Order: sequence, then C-alpha cells, then structure tokens
Amino acid sequence: MQPSDRPAAYDGFAETFAREAAVSAYNAFYDRPTVLALLGDVRGRRVLDAGCGPGLYMAELITRGAEAIGFDQSADMVHQARSRLGPSAQIRQHDLEDRLAWLPDSTIDIALAALVIHYVHDRATALGELFRVLRPQGRLVVSTSHPTADWIADGGSYFDARQVEETWSHGMVHRYWRQPLQRWIEEFTTAGFAIEQLVEHRPTPAMAHEHPADYARLSREPGFIAFRLMKRTPP
Repeated sequence: MQPSDRPAAYDGFAETFAREAAVSAYNAFYDRPTVLALLGDVRGRRVLDAGCGPGLYMAELITRGAEAIGFDQSADMVHQARSRLGPSAQIRQHDLEDRLAWLPDSTIDIALAALVIHYVHDRATALGELFRVLRPQGRLVVSTSHPTADWIADGGSYFDARQVEETWSHGMVHRYWRQPLQRWIEEFTTAGFAIEQLVEHRPTPAMAHEHPADYARLSREPGFIAFRLMKRTPP
C-alpha cells in the first residue's frame, strides 16, 4: 500500500492544527520544549523528523543549525510544512509504516518521532527502519501520550492494549494505540535500542500565564512521556 492509499488522520485538518499547535498548551509549552531539550545540541547534525506535521519542530531544528529532513503521511501536513519552511526544505510525503527506501543505512545522526508513534500499527517495521537509517550510537527521541493518562481517559484496565478512538475539536476523529509502559519499552528494546533517558513531561513556567487551567492539571498529573533511545551496536 502506498502512502496515498492509506487515509491520513490530519488531511483536511492540517491548517487548523498548525495554527493551534503553534501556541497550544500541549504543543508549544509542553511537548516541543521537552523534546528539543532531549535532542540536545543538533548543530551540524543530520536530523530526521519522522511525522513532521506542519514543520514546527523542523523550524526549531533548522534554527539550531541542524540539517533537517522531514516526512509525514498527510499531504496537507506536508503542504503546511513546505509553506512554513520554504521550497528548499527537505520534506516529503511518506508513511511511517512503510520502508524508508529513500534513505540509505546509517546516514542519520538523530531521529525524532514526536507524538506520532501511537498512530502507527506496525511499530516493529517503523522502529526497525529508524534503527536502520541511524548511524552507530545514533539517537531516536520519541514522545507519546503517557500510559497513565491514556488509562484515565479510556478506562478499563491499565494493562489493556488496544486502539482508542476520540473525536477532537472541529470533528476530527483521533485514533491512537494505548498500551502499558512495559509494552512501549519492550518494543523499543526489541528493535535494538537502549533507553538512555526517560522524561515525564512537565509544563514550562510560561504555560501558567498562557494556559493556567492546563498548567494546573499538568503540574499534578502526567500527559505525555518521552524517551531518548540509543542505537546499540552489536559486539
């Protein structure tokens, strides 16, 4: 199946999402600061943004001196990213569940999968391809919804692993995978990664002024979780 044959969740909603994500509590004051801190110094590094959305993370990476490459399943998101970053930006439409045949082995210093892995059904293939294109001891930074937050929102047993469907603002249907923390870690390590750092997001102080209700909630309960993974090299 080609990327264009598989329905993309954000097609038709990309412009609205891009506008909101630029200033929203969960994106601008929660995930982006956490993820960018985990990425560290990216100057001169070749960074792959897997599921780049409207290019908000890529814009930061380029500003910080990285050679940024991005892709997204949604044609609308790719359009938003190209509009934001200009025609010379390295962005293409591609589905994370498909092989990254256009990237050779061991050519990426750092990969980023921000708030996208929970949309992917075939995570073994996706993680395996990110592992393949990373250089030895390269890093992959992944952020996703916190398993505890998913459990509180969805109910049932914390240990359930299943697809969840929610309807967001503007009528967008949001389908994502929920599973306990142990399952996420098993998938990362099975793909060949070692966990270098695990971070449970905390809101930035600026959120208290811009989004006080979200700040109060996220200061006492988790919303997202992030991992910095290192590509293990065989002995």
